[in-house]
Amino acid sequence: MNYDDRIAEDARLIILKELARQVDGRMNEIALMRVLDVFGIGRTREWVATQLRMLDQLGAVNVSEAGTVIVAALTKLGRAHVERRAIVEGVSRPSDED
Repeated sequence: MNYDDRIAEDARLIILKELARQVDGRMNEIALMRVLDVFGIGRTREWVATQLRMLDQLGAVNVSEAGTVIVAALTKLGRAHVERRAIVEGVSRPSDED
């Protein structure tokens, strides 16, 4: 696996974790871009949208559009991955809790 693939898998995990923290399990691509930036993954809006579409294809989120903005909603599979009860290929695995 190359570096870019690893960064994308890590970003997808960060996205799922952040969605899991939300009361309604939803966030838009712009807010998620800011979250990724905090973790040192500063990428374009298009790159973040691509990751959200990939997570949608994997069944970890459902994406919808509100005008020109993509909104991601966590699915049961996405939450199960964050809680280490399921594995979503293409997403880094969460680390064990101490």
